[in-house]
Amino acid sequence: MNGQPSVVVEDLVKRFGDFTAVDHISLAARRGEIFGFLGPNGAGKSTTIRLLCGLLRPTEGRATVAGFDVARRPEAVRQRIGYMSQKFSLYNDLRVIENLRFFAAMYQVPIPVLGERIAWALQMAGLRGRESAITGTLPTGWKQRLALGCAVLHRPAILFLDEPTSGVDPISRRHFWDLIHQMAGEGVTVFVTTHYMDEAEYCNRLVLIYRGRIVAQGTPAELKRGAMKGELLVAECEPLGPALELLRKAPDVLDAAVFGNALHLVVAEAATAAPALRAYLAGQGIQVGRLEPIRPSLEDVFVAVTTGQDGAGNRGN
Repeated sequence: MNGQPSVVVEDLVKRFGDFTAVDHISLAARRGEIFGFLGPNGAGKSTTIRLLCGLLRPTEGRATVAGFDVARRPEAVRQRIGYMSQKFSLYNDLRVIENLRFFAAMYQVPIPVLGERIAWALQMAGLRGRESAITGTLPTGWKQRLALGCAVLHRPAILFLDEPTSGVDPISRRHFWDLIHQMAGEGVTVFVTTHYMDEAEYCNRLVLIYRGRIVAQGTPAELKRGAMKGELLVAECEPLGPALELLRKAPDVLDAAVFGNALHLVVAEAATAAPALRAYLAGQGIQVGRLEPIRPSLEDVFVAVTTGQDGAGNRGN
């Protein structure tokens, strides 16, 4: 990975009337890096992507992509990037090969290399032999791979992917991420937004965005080490709702949240808190199964860094 920044964002703001969608964010992504932008729907991820692609003009602040200011030179930016939008961006009524030829023309792919680029995109998308298929008839995972192939026909140095695997089955998602890692290995900077916490583990570095603001950033390992203000316990209790309410009042518990059919508890020291909490819950008539320390996931990190901002500690899987 090259240390040269491909994307630099300094105090970027985007307002729509009285609503601030992007609120003074700063970040930098390097060549060959998979840079993840993680947050819930409505957090400001897609707006930031559109700003960096030169599709929206910043209200305040500055951003450069491939060395060009996105506000002053949006056309120059768009010539040097690939962009895959959150919604499927190809033409469903065209054949696979027709979509590829159309986007090759849009990106001004030189004629001498056109056949090679299209053949590469078909191979990457797993669509060799299906060139004549109507795009709208393809499964979602294949459509997304085709959209990725169209976005990189011109071999951009920087690739922006906005929720690229939304609605895609787990096997197709894994294959899609294999393609992303392949491109990053070839020196492409991949800037990807997602709300899937497990996908964020595939990124080299992450920014966690919430309500338009960056609440944490670093590698996945750094975030899991540094963001938790204590140690983590998993508690399997019955009934779950009353157990959550009791634990939120317990003096040893710094935070409690629902994760699937269990609770995740942040405590100062897991070794001493676990037996005390087990006894406490049993004394209140709560059946306690598993209650033990676990390593935090990125979802735990996200809950931890956002809880203090909105006062809500309950998050379901």
